[in-house]
Amino acid sequence: MTGYRSALTLGGAIALIWMPLQTSAATAAATDAAASAVETKPTGKVRLIRKSDRYWKVTFANPPLNLIGPAEVQELGRIMDQLEADPRVQVVVFDSVVPGSFINHYDLGQPLEASTSLKPGPTGMHPVPDFMVRLSRLPAISIVSIRGRASGIGSELALAADMRFASREKAVLSQFEVGAGFVPGGGPMARLPRLVGRGRAIEILIAADDFDADTAERYGYINRSVPDAQLDGFVDAVATRIASFDRHAIAETKKLIDLASMPPDAEMQPGWDAFIESVQRPAAQKRLQALVKEGLQTRSDVERHLGRHTAAIKP
Repeated sequence: MTGYRSALTLGGAIALIWMPLQTSAATAAATDAAASAVETKPTGKVRLIRKSDRYWKVTFANPPLNLIGPAEVQELGRIMDQLEADPRVQVVVFDSVVPGSFINHYDLGQPLEASTSLKPGPTGMHPVPDFMVRLSRLPAISIVSIRGRASGIGSELALAADMRFASREKAVLSQFEVGAGFVPGGGPMARLPRLVGRGRAIEILIAADDFDADTAERYGYINRSVPDAQLDGFVDAVATRIASFDRHAIAETKKLIDLASMPPDAEMQPGWDAFIESVQRPAAQKRLQALVKEGLQTRSDVERHLGRHTAAIKP
């Protein structure tokens, strides 16, 4: 049986990188059991706060980088179940309490089986594209408040939301994956061209550099760049305003906007499949190992400046 776990020792820490190797049946069974356990064990790193019946918040609290892995994906799925089931909620805000990070990216330190063995969500898709589709289709309005880095799945969650506001001084957005040798998996190929146009989508996805909030605003990547000191109050005021309106009017208006602007759900799963396939390629593994050596998945300069470091990798 083929597995996907390899360990590198970096400064006394173990970093697990997704790469093929042969494993025993016992090891594979243990890995499968661990993956199954992920589905039921909450991490406490994604916090649901009900500010009122109509206004909810989802706060990421997974220091040092707010990485999202299989456990957090399942937790988001459970939160989505609650959002969909409650007819009173009208607005949900996603934010972070981790300095410097909204969500840096997907957790590449987990065994690949922990991600690939997760059960499909209600849409029939893997839980990552499943969550993105359900968030976009939610009758309630979703708002992302970005302070710090939103890369990879952090950017993809922001794109799946209805509105994106970012700290002018502290936000950094990117889809860094192509620079690391693999394909983005959370649907940005379906969403970005519809938001920013084909040329800018290619720049964001394939040049794979970092974007500050002002540039992201000009491109249409986010709604608005807001001075950092005003961000929380601004987002809260928008959410509170929406929460005061009539739910039927909100849901029906959003549904008609979706008809004019949303990608078909069928465009989402292929991106995840391409991500899983591409991250196992030797070229991607070589690039990932180079980034790990520089400090990927730790609070380091490579995580602060992903665009610079992916461009510096020697082929």
